[in-house]
Amino acid sequence: MTSMPVSERLGSHLKQAVHALNAAKSAVLRPSGLTVPQYGALLQLAENPGISAAALARACAVTPPTMNTVLKNLQERGLVERTPHEWHKNVLEIRITEHGAKVMADADARAVRVERGLGAEFTDEERATLIELLARCTDFLEEARQSAR
Repeated sequence: MTSMPVSERLGSHLKQAVHALNAAKSAVLRPSGLTVPQYGALLQLAENPGISAAALARACAVTPPTMNTVLKNLQERGLVERTPHEWHKNVLEIRITEHGAKVMADADARAVRVERGLGAEFTDEERATLIELLARCTDFLEEARQSAR
């Protein structure tokens, strides 16, 4: 089997891009007092109020134990609240508090500046192509994961 140079490995380039994005977002989120995972959770909660921790973990692409830690920290700061589901008492619904919405709005404005700056590096056509290519990467990798089971 022939080895592939690191410079030709797509996984290395994807990892570097994700790391750079997380580092940039971490820096701009710092004044909001949020980590990137906390921001991601609040972002999902803003669009999906009442979501369960398990569904939120899936949406944020983290493990349930990781999400529980994120939620514990957000709840301790008064940014989210967890309440029993009306019918399924073993399921806790998660919602952003009023204070959490304010922190989220500040954090989102900061993160959007990074996203817009990144997007400005590409033409409209290049952005559309990049989104399509990344979706293909995700689809292939999901299929590879499924077939490895």
